Amino acid sequence: MLRAELPRVRAAAIAWRTGLAALLAGLLGFGLIQGRTDIGELARPWAVTVGLLLAVALLAGLSGALCLMRASHGTYRTTRTAGLPTRAAADHQEALTSARYLRWGVRCTLLCVLFLAGAVATNWYGPAKETARVVVVTPQETLCGTVLRLGDGQARLLTEDGEVTLALPAGSVIRVADTCP
Repeated sequence: MLRAELPRVRAAAIAWRTGLAALLAGLLGFGLIQGRTDIGELARPWAVTVGLLLAVALLAGLSGALCLMRASHGTYRTTRTAGLPTRAAADHQEALTSARYLRWGVRCTLLCVLFLAGAVATNWYGPAKETARVVVVTPQETLCGTVLRLGDGQARLLTEDGEVTLALPAGSVIRVADTCP
């Protein structure tokens, strides 16, 4: 039973590593399907939150990957020959260590998935960055909205009623406003 312990733990670690890698690949693929493509479109505190969630997800994913690799393949260090235990005792100790790294690898990888999902959800559903509004006063009318295009004697605004193209004759006034009156 002790002879099969280390290979069994290593096989389990490889299976977990493969399964968790597929889970992460699926989540990343799902996250790229739809939603905002740029966190710069989010309101500032929400964009910072997405950045922090992604940083924590990266650290958790890296930790999980390293733990799973250690559990799957053992250590990269050599063993001193002085005071070596028997092969069965050494294999048992390595199996215990690999099982511990496997548990930590699974936990860290699942934390990575959790933080990635939080970052994707925050990016998709967080509030958009406020855009500056302008009030355009011409001799004929006054309009307020977000500038889509400005030039060639015309202003194209996105108002509450939709897109409006407005001629800007001499004497027109354009001023920035926090909100539309």
